[in-house]
Amino acid sequence: MEYAVIQIGKKQYIVEKDQEYTVEKLDTPEGESITFDEVPLYVSEKGIDIGKPFTKVKVDATVVEHKRATKVVGLIYKTNGHRRKFGHKQHQTVIKITNIA
Repeated sequence: MEYAVIQIGKKQYIVEKDQEYTVEKLDTPEGESITFDEVPLYVSEKGIDIGKPFTKVKVDATVVEHKRATKVVGLIYKTNGHRRKFGHKQHQTVIKITNIA
């Protein structure tokens, strides 16, 4: 079993080859490939590689689609019966890991 931990922005994701993951929005167009250089941990059959802060492993991925998450509804209540309702949909990107090298 081979997997790596990649860092995208301030978040870290545990990824395996040929799997799809939903991450925060990336500016890469759909169908384009992207390489992640910030890999703090890599685990393979040969052993564990821990970076200080990052390893020399690169993770290649392809952008499958851009989408929006489910809607989150919030309410703000104030005095005298005033209230405000708002919604928010976070932009997300679906990536497929093609290679861990």
